[in-house]
Amino acid sequence: MVGGGQGAYIGNIHRLASRLDGAWTLVAGAFDVDPDKGRDFALSQGIDADRSYGSYLDLIEGEKNRADRVDAVAICTPNFTHYPIAKALIEAGFDVICEKPLTATLEDAIALEALTQNSGRFVGVTYTYSGYPMVHEARVRIANGEIGKVRTVQVEYPLEWMATAIEQQGNAQAAWRTDPKKNGRGGSIGDIGTHAYHLAGFVTGLKLESLTADLATFVEGRALDDNAHVMMRYEGGARGLLWSSQVALGNSNGVRLRVFGESGSYQWFQEQPNELVYTPLNGRVQIIKRGADDLSEDAKLRTRTPPGHPEGYLEAFANLYAGFAEAIRARADGREPSPLGQNVPLAYDGLKGVAFVEAVVDSAESDTPVWLKPLAV
Repeated sequence: MVGGGQGAYIGNIHRLASRLDGAWTLVAGAFDVDPDKGRDFALSQGIDADRSYGSYLDLIEGEKNRADRVDAVAICTPNFTHYPIAKALIEAGFDVICEKPLTATLEDAIALEALTQNSGRFVGVTYTYSGYPMVHEARVRIANGEIGKVRTVQVEYPLEWMATAIEQQGNAQAAWRTDPKKNGRGGSIGDIGTHAYHLAGFVTGLKLESLTADLATFVEGRALDDNAHVMMRYEGGARGLLWSSQVALGNSNGVRLRVFGESGSYQWFQEQPNELVYTPLNGRVQIIKRGADDLSEDAKLRTRTPPGHPEGYLEAFANLYAGFAEAIRARADGREPSPLGQNVPLAYDGLKGVAFVEAVVDSAESDTPVWLKPLAV
């Protein structure tokens, strides 16, 4: 792991998720920009002193010639560092698991995707919400035509944690997220809107054609948007609405997806992730629960406990890590991955996310619609 040391929320999530199924063991890392703090943290995690590194470059140098070298490196650092770290790792022959967004700029995302394809390395991106079993269930049912042609998609990701200028009060996580040099051009749209965009496309299979965006910065003195509204047009005629906000009081993590088709609809709410709401045309609202016997294989493979025992965010994140492991093992074995290793977010998904953010900011700044280039669909 690179980054994700003491006090880093996302680093701990990666560690917990990677261990849940026994597929991964954390054996090496460069956990902090302060080498001494990083080494102290590594020791606290039971990592051998000779595999605790001062920087990601030290990690590459120390691991590349070991017989027991790491199988992959997880990048848990701020956005602006993703590209140089991932590039160096790929060029040194390592597989990568990267936090979203893939990079801070579209130029870097295009370059990294090309490097990934040319190198043959594996690059997974942690779009967490695509790890939930009932999200996969919705994806399978929509692909099977159970609600007919999709007409409208509504997806939202509201948070409240940045409703005041906490970046000016010593909150390190908020500080880099509001700094264009470290976060990239998009604030809420880059931090959480990219999750919503990926979720909508993942479940529906729709390809975004164009968008019109309105960005707002409600907290005085903040350099990036903290609220975004995006109207979207998909290929084939479907329409979409996306809302992301870091200032939505009363919302801790309100990810919600609604998909409306010609003959039915599906709704999923991240705070009730074990349920999928299905409404057929001229029929009654139905609650489909995780763990049921008649669910798809895609959902069953990502389920660990029987019905009535809730599974949530950590399990969804762990499903990504289990899928990454299966994809990497299958490549090494020269076989097709099992369904668990399929439909996992890869570098190209990360590239699409960065292209989406760039298009949103371009639209908001020009006050005009933006047609997405082929790479972004």
